[in-house]
Amino acid sequence: MRVSESTICPSPPSSPSWVEALRLIPDPRAQRGRRYAWTTLLTLICAALLSGMTSGAAIGQWVQEHARDWQPWLPTAWDRIPSAATLRRVVQRVDVAALEACLCAYTAQALTAPVPPIPPVPPISPELRALAVDGKAVRGAQRHGAKVHLVSVVTHAQTQVLGQVAVADKSNEIPAVRTLLQGRDLHGCLVTLDAMHTQRVTARLILEQGGHYLLVVKANQPDLSSALTEWFAEAAWADECEAQVTTCDVGHGRHEHRTLTRRLVDTRLLGLMGWPGVQQALRRVTWAQLRPSGSERWEVTYALTSLPATVLPPALEAAWRGHWTIENRLHYVRDVTWREDAGQAHCGATPQALAALRNGLLSLLRRRGYTQIASALRHLGASVPRALRFLGCSRLVT
Repeated sequence: MRVSESTICPSPPSSPSWVEALRLIPDPRAQRGRRYAWTTLLTLICAALLSGMTSGAAIGQWVQEHARDWQPWLPTAWDRIPSAATLRRVVQRVDVAALEACLCAYTAQALTAPVPPIPPVPPISPELRALAVDGKAVRGAQRHGAKVHLVSVVTHAQTQVLGQVAVADKSNEIPAVRTLLQGRDLHGCLVTLDAMHTQRVTARLILEQGGHYLLVVKANQPDLSSALTEWFAEAAWADECEAQVTTCDVGHGRHEHRTLTRRLVDTRLLGLMGWPGVQQALRRVTWAQLRPSGSERWEVTYALTSLPATVLPPALEAAWRGHWTIENRLHYVRDVTWREDAGQAHCGATPQALAALRNGLLSLLRRRGYTQIASALRHLGASVPRALRFLGCSRLVT
């Protein structure tokens, strides 16, 4: 007895599976001539990525060489095996906006259940969820002339990707970030952004949607940077409620010592007039000693936040440091573990589609408790049935 190729058994309805999310992605193919179920093709691509495959050629080879292992789970008519060209066309032609929306909605829905935080990122406040926003270029595609630059919004503590958009041609990250945040419910959220996005329009947008912001101030805002430098160089007044916290870290070949000072803001201060919703100004002095050379490095940076005075320096330091989880636990993993920047895929929607799938799978791995992603991919890649069960498939009885 042969089983229809369209039958893929997901997890129980009470536990939405990855396969169920893939079902919602529209099939762009003409009705005539379809040889494989759309969900089957997407699931095979995801299983190959989970098994450590890092390129389109590797995905195609994995599907060919593991056909006997995956066919009892994802049957195809007449036991056909999708070619590498077929799989390549899937990621070229997929509706990338629908793909992003479905995977991000799945991640957001899954966040209603408790997600274990990833140490050492401490919570900022029980009432606040911190979100980091930053961009990343897909350099492998850019080497072929495809300008692919993606901006993502990610939770600090669990590294869950809640959205991603592409930067428009002949533009930059600033309008893309506003597009990403527009219409998003930010009540109970703190949005952290780097110095490029220290813009009044962006700050006002976050406030209008119910959120708070923490924005780094650097030389791209010269008047604001100068005003903060001069202010913190003077002794604080009593009503500025100055407070400090010091943190130290040893690791990654260096010893770091950071002191964060906060002051409550008087918006009449020159340089802060007209800045929307600002409540506190922050100065962070970082001293680092590099090992084994013993060379030292000093850095002074500033930031503005709309968080009220009740949020104290330890929580502010946690928020500032937590912003870099988007680099360390998302972009770094995509670059180093999945070798995204070494890939040559550049046609159609391929670069953004593969980035979206990696984002979603990384969020899924984090929710399942995996902290070492390279180890997780080796574990799942050692067994095709294990990878397919992880995605929510069940072996079919024939």
